[in-house]
Amino acid sequence: MAARKHSRQRDSIKEFLMTRKDHPTADIIYTNVRQRNPNISLGTVYRNLTLLAKAGEISRLNMGDGVDRFDADISPHYHLLCEKCGSVVDLELEDFSSVLEKAAAHFDGHVAGHVTYFYGTCRRCTKSVPPDMSETSDT
Repeated sequence: MAARKHSRQRDSIKEFLMTRKDHPTADIIYTNVRQRNPNISLGTVYRNLTLLAKAGEISRLNMGDGVDRFDADISPHYHLLCEKCGSVVDLELEDFSSVLEKAAAHFDGHVAGHVTYFYGTCRRCTKSVPPDMSETSDT
């Protein structure tokens, strides 16, 4: 792959992303980066996010809800999508590398990696859910 030309816009996108743990969308990144760089366009943000992801400098998360999110933490880790509010949070889990070995044992070829997403309810939404009325019913 040819060397990329240095870009202040790309740097500002990556710098912003490195300050976040909430896995922002391209629109959120655009809105925030634009505050410091008013001439940046949404198209430029999308192009640079794609370049950064292809270069392995950030991760693009497609959680199955139709909205890509981005993560500057490229270390192996897992994510949970809250089915109530749509937030994506990091899960601190043991590495699932044994999954690769198991998959390789059942595949006639080379297994290079895996993606695992979890779905549930985040702490904030869990705390805001009223108790199930059927649990407290006298009948």
